[in-house]
Amino acid sequence: MERSQDWMDQAEGDLIHAQSDAEHGFYDWSCFSAQQAAEKAVKAVFQRLGGEAWGHSVADLLRELARYYLVPEELMQAALE
Repeated sequence: MERSQDWMDQAEGDLIHAQSDAEHGFYDWSCFSAQQAAEKAVKAVFQRLGGEAWGHSVADLLRELARYYLVPEELMQAALE
């Protein structure tokens, strides 16, 4: 079952949560939600391309994606920061 839109919807919700937490000074939760948003967005890409993604490291997920598709260097660098 192709669920890329489900993953992207969840990613967008997590990003909204991250922004709200940052605005209210909950920086640790903001970081967590932002990481979750990035992870889910990359998993949405995998789903859309017909693949499966396992793991929680955004950098590792992007490295796996880069085995098959071009991943912009600035995106890889952002994932490593």
